[in-house]
Amino acid sequence: MPENSPTHPAARHEVPVTVAMAVLTVTAGAVDAISFLALGQVFTALATGNLLFLAFALGGQGSVPVERPAIALAAFIVGVITGSALIRALGRRRWFPTALGVESALVAVAGLVALGVAGIGATNVPHPLVIVLVALAMGLRSAAALRAAIPGMPTQMIQGSLVAVIDTFVARRGRAGHQAKPEGAKLSLIRHAATIGGSVVGAVLGALLVNAGAGVALLVVAAAVLATAGVYALVPRYRPPAMPPAASIPP
Repeated sequence: MPENSPTHPAARHEVPVTVAMAVLTVTAGAVDAISFLALGQVFTALATGNLLFLAFALGGQGSVPVERPAIALAAFIVGVITGSALIRALGRRRWFPTALGVESALVAVAGLVALGVAGIGATNVPHPLVIVLVALAMGLRSAAALRAAIPGMPTQMIQGSLVAVIDTFVARRGRAGHQAKPEGAKLSLIRHAATIGGSVVGAVLGALLVNAGAGVALLVVAAAVLATAGVYALVPRYRPPAMPPAASIPP
C-alpha cells in the first residue's frame, strides 16, 4: 500500500496531528491579538514584530516605548532556551504535551497577574510581568513546534504558508490539464491553509476575548492549550514524532 494513500497508517496519523497543530495555531493567533490589544501594543508570539517595534523605538519613531518590545523579545528568547532544555531533558517521553502544559501554566499565571493588578474587565494591562510570562510561554511553544517539525505548521507565523499556498495556486494555473495531486501535496496544502486560517481565526477570537478583559482572555487561552495538551497525552495518534536536537521545521 502506498505511503501517500489516505488509508495508509502513516497517512491516517497525519490528519489528527494536523488538526491538533491547527488548534495550537489558533491559540497563538489569539495570544498575539490579546498581547497587541491589551498588553501595550507588543507581540509575544511574533518575535519579528517586536524586533521591528524595537528598531522603531531606537530610531525615535512609533508610539511603543522601547521597554515593552525589548522585554517581550528577551523573555521570548529565554522561553526558547528553556523549552529546548526541557525537551532535551524529557527525551521521547511525552515531551510535547509536557511542553504545552508548561506553556498553559505560564499563560494562566499571566492571566491571574493581569486580574490581580487590573481586575476583571480591564482591557489595557501593559504590566511587565504579564508580558514576560506570556512571551516566555510563546518562546517555549516555538521550541516545541520546531522539534515537532510538522511541515507547514509552525503555529506562530504565516508568511511561509502564505507564499506556499500562492505558489501552489500559480503552479496549478500554469499546468496544462488537470492532473491529480499526490496525497502528500494535498496534505501540505491543507496544512499551509490551516496555518493561515488558524492565525486569522485566532486573532479574531483574541480580539473578541479582550472585551472580557486581558486576564480572562489569557485564562481562556491557557485552558485551550491545556485541553490540547491533554489530547496529546491521552491519544497517541495526535502526538507528533520526537525529533533530534538539530531538527528544524521543513519548508
